Amino acid sequence: MTTIQRTAVLTGATSDRGIGITTARRYARDGWGIVILDLDGEKSAKVAAEIGNEFNVPAFGHEVDVANEASVTAAQAAVAAEVAAGNLPPVGALANIAGITSPIPFLETTLELWHKVMDVNATGTYLVTKAFLPDMIDNGWGRIVNMSSVSAQRGGGVFGKVPYSAAKAAILGFTKALARELGTTGVTVNAITPGAVDTNIRVGSTEEQEAAINAGIPLGRNATTEEVASVIAFLSSEDSAYLTGTTVDINGGSHIH
Repeated sequence: MTTIQRTAVLTGATSDRGIGITTARRYARDGWGIVILDLDGEKSAKVAAEIGNEFNVPAFGHEVDVANEASVTAAQAAVAAEVAAGNLPPVGALANIAGITSPIPFLETTLELWHKVMDVNATGTYLVTKAFLPDMIDNGWGRIVNMSSVSAQRGGGVFGKVPYSAAKAAILGFTKALARELGTTGVTVNAITPGAVDTNIRVGSTEEQEAAINAGIPLGRNATTEEVASVIAFLSSEDSAYLTGTTVDINGGSHIH
């Protein structure tokens, strides 16, 4: 439980089999207010309301295109208005979860695909963080958790290939540099690097591909979304106060270093 009720903002949290929606439920279970931001504003509001009602916490959903600065600015303003109206506690955590992948071999990629993957994963993390960070600094407390991937560390080897691995590697550098810059503000910045997780992001992967992936994991299986959500929840808690600039591996031993 959080000792002071705060709001956690999550991007990319409406997929039924996603890390985001599971993390939103974990935050709510722990007593946080929740904000769900996703491309579909109607679904974001619906999912937020369902979770808020289930756990009896304040909840709000709004549309956002994380790669579009105007959309991110509008979403942050909507959340700030809810906080100002007393409908939500102050924002204390941001989980940058929204992301896309692509299994296209490098020589078959296009510049359009490169920009799309970079924009959603890396630029989206930049824009959303920049929008919500000032209020956390003003409040003297905050937790930012960025979604990277074991693909950034291994150079692929799971499902996404070059653009995805490059975008997720950019998030690691972003996390470390921002953590260093924010050291004395009360805001920590950390990244997680999940390996294979049982979500919809790998739609199109064959049974043979999945078997090959699991064969390379010492624990022999994908992570569950609950296992990833528990790490995000910890990094958002009071207990993680002395962790910043870290990368937490959640990969079942598929990348040991």
